Amino acid sequence: MSSMQAVLIKDGKGPIENLYIGEADKPTPKADEVLVKIKAFGLNRMDVSQREGRYPPPPGISDILGVEFSGHVVDIGNSVERWTIGDEVFGLAGGGAYAEFIVVPETNVLKKPGHLSWVEAASLPENFLTAYQALILVGEMKEGEDVLVHAGASGVGVAAIQLARLHHAKHVIATASTSDKLNWLRSLPSGATHTANYKTQDFAAEVKKVTEGKGVDVVIDFVGQSHWHKNIDSLAVDGRMTLLAFLSGAEVPSFNLLPILFKRLRIQGSTLRSRSKQYQADLIKKFEENILPHITGSEGAGKVRTYIHKVYPWTEIQEAHREMEANKNSGKIIAEVV
Repeated sequence: MSSMQAVLIKDGKGPIENLYIGEADKPTPKADEVLVKIKAFGLNRMDVSQREGRYPPPPGISDILGVEFSGHVVDIGNSVERWTIGDEVFGLAGGGAYAEFIVVPETNVLKKPGHLSWVEAASLPENFLTAYQALILVGEMKEGEDVLVHAGASGVGVAAIQLARLHHAKHVIATASTSDKLNWLRSLPSGATHTANYKTQDFAAEVKKVTEGKGVDVVIDFVGQSHWHKNIDSLAVDGRMTLLAFLSGAEVPSFNLLPILFKRLRIQGSTLRSRSKQYQADLIKKFEENILPHITGSEGAGKVRTYIHKVYPWTEIQEAHREMEANKNSGKIIAEVV
C-alpha cells in the first residue's frame, strides 16, 4: 500500500500541539467505495473530542480525524456505477477526512454543484445533514411551528436556523454567547427571527415572550446540563427536543419529571457518525433531493446559504483547532489541503 500525507495525533491523543502532518497508508476502495483526492475538509467539535480521546471513531473506521470533505474521485471499486474518475464530489465520512485521500461508500458522496467552491462544498455534509436529521426527521418540525436552536452561530446551528425558515417556521429563536453573534444571526437573509444571550438572559423567558406564553414546538440542543431546566420550561405542549451533544456536561443532578408527562414532551438523542451505512445513504438521498437545490454560498441567492468563518491551509491545523476551541467562529471553519 502506498502512503499519503495526513493530519496525525502524536501519542494517539492529546492537546492541540499533538497535531502534525505526517505519513499514513493511502486507502484502497472496496467494491462499493470511491477514493477521493481531498481539496478541502471541514472542522467540527467532534474532532476536538476525538483528538482528546473522548470520542473514538466507530469500529472499522479510520482513526484519522475529519468527517466531511470535497474533492475529485480518483479511483472506484468494481461495483460502483454512479461515479467515474474525475467527478467533483463532496461527502460524509465516519473519519479520515484530514488527509490527502479518503475512501467512502459510493452512497456517501454527492455531486458538487458548479456554483459552490471546494470550500463551500466541504462545509455542507456534517452541518446540514445533522441539522436536517435533528429538525425534520427527528424533531418532525411542521409549517407554522416555533423552534429554539442553541449554539446558533455554530455550523449546525446556522444550518438548523435556515432549515427551519425554509420549512416555514413561525418563529426561530437562537441562542449564542455574544451580541456580535446574535446580531449576525438576525442579519442573515434566512436567519433567526429572535435571539437570546444565554449568558445574560433567561432564554426560557424570552421564548415565552416571543410565543405569547405557548413555548416552542422543537428545541435543538447541543449544550445539555446547563440548559436542561430552561429547555423543559421552553417547550410547548407536545413539544419535541433533539439532543445532539452535551457541551456543558451530560449529568443533570435533579429535575422534576412532571412537565415531561403533563406537557407530553418527547426528548430524543440523535447521532449521525455511528449510524448504519444504509441509514446514512437514505439520509443523504433525502438531503440531496429536498435541501441541496436550495443551497448557495453566502453571496448567492439561495433560500439556504453556507457561511464560512475562516479558511486555513491544513499546514495550520493547530491554529484552526485553536480558533474552534476558542468558540470564535460564526459559521464554518475549513482547511484546504495544499
